Amino acid sequence: MSVQDWTTVQDLRTTAGLTVLITGLFREALSNEELDEHADFFEAGGDSLTAFQITGRLQEAVGTEVAVALVFAYPTPAELAEIVAEELTGIPAGVAHE
Repeated sequence: MSVQDWTTVQDLRTTAGLTVLITGLFREALSNEELDEHADFFEAGGDSLTAFQITGRLQEAVGTEVAVALVFAYPTPAELAEIVAEELTGIPAGVAHE
């Protein structure tokens, strides 16, 4: 599925939507359809080149810069989605949205 397809299917303003997108990007970049939102980037065979692929596609989807260091600091799709959502909305993860 292309980045454009993901952006039309998911609400990328939510952590849940970003988690689905990032999980798909991990699966594609790491050539492993078995990965889920808790898959660890390093344990799945990720390296710096793969991290750049993931952040490049993620940047394309969300329309803003995503530092490659975030993949290393938040190595699962769920963790990465939380921090990206926080950066996009300015609302810290875990804070109730009203």
